Amino acid sequence: MEAIKIIKLINGDDIVCTIPQHLLDDKSPLVKVDKPLQVKYIPAVEEVGLKDYVALIKWTSYSDDTIISIPKDKIMTITSAGTAMTNSYVNVSAGYDNASIETEHNQESYERERISDEMNEKLNEIFDNLDDTTKH
Repeated sequence: MEAIKIIKLINGDDIVCTIPQHLLDDKSPLVKVDKPLQVKYIPAVEEVGLKDYVALIKWTSYSDDTIISIPKDKIMTITSAGTAMTNSYVNVSAGYDNASIETEHNQESYERERISDEMNEKLNEIFDNLDDTTKH
């Protein structure tokens, strides 16, 4: 198995993927990656405050291609993934070819849930504190 890499693009995206050795070409202006997954940071409100969760999503969700070319001049860094990220990538990429493409979002696809008065007060407090900060 190829080593799992994390590519930081100049637009800020983090892409987890493998870079197949047989597709490496020093003379090419492109890097070819296999099964790229984008790292998404998802904030969640918990009783102790805000916490970030990480999700891996198909980077090229509207393409059936598994090998994607990235221009080298759009790449800031390439690093090796840590153990936790490697395990997550292996689990998520196993279903890469079977990933369903959701082409339309509508209001019916979301469920509404009422939060408790206590949680509402905590959220209001957090947002009030954010509003008090000076922005330049």
